[in-house]
Amino acid sequence: MSTIGQLARETLGIQLTHRQVRAFSIYERELLDWNQRINLTAIKDPELIHIRHFLDSLTCLEAMRISHFETIIDIGTGAGFPGIPLKIVCPSLQLTLVESVRKKAEFCSYLVEKLELSKVKVINERVETIAQSDIYREQYDWALARSVAGLPVVAEYLLPLVRIGGAALAMKGENAFQEAHQAQNAIQILGGHLRQLIPVELPKVADDHYLIVMDKISATPDQYPRRVGKAVKKPL
Repeated sequence: MSTIGQLARETLGIQLTHRQVRAFSIYERELLDWNQRINLTAIKDPELIHIRHFLDSLTCLEAMRISHFETIIDIGTGAGFPGIPLKIVCPSLQLTLVESVRKKAEFCSYLVEKLELSKVKVINERVETIAQSDIYREQYDWALARSVAGLPVVAEYLLPLVRIGGAALAMKGENAFQEAHQAQNAIQILGGHLRQLIPVELPKVADDHYLIVMDKISATPDQYPRRVGKAVKKPL
């Protein structure tokens, strides 16, 4: 079985420490244990967890590591993806995890404590609410989302949280190019610029994966994001 240490080294050129490998082992165990009580993942095979959750999360570094990424916010993090794997590999990160489902947020809080991760905040709240708060609005180097919604909606969630000069990253599948085209107007309205789509290949996974990177070039107008549910019902 391929482990996260082997996968990270062979796929991304990242050499994990013994401590980091152990952290991922604990993550896997706790994810499977909690999954028996609450729905965290449909993937129960350990190797696929390492590929489709851990390694997939770490592919964000393909876009991020050429830039400044001290502060990161992960929207709709679920069981902590991609934020917690990135924090394990990059311990100096200041990480904020946002999850509106209470039980999933509780799992993230438990895991952060279990792994003894510092400088991590878990928020059980809707992104539309926190993005209107001065504490979080336009405060982050990077805002991330994995499989949350269509790109026009994701852009409305992410870009208000990013400082000018920072960037937002959406992890997308085979429809990435179509979504990027549809979101061009929304990205511009929100103060962003579509930088690039980065193809990602995962071992033993046939599905297409892409990282969509949006630069924050100007302030997001105050009215965005709109109230809860509005972006989904009427995308920009």
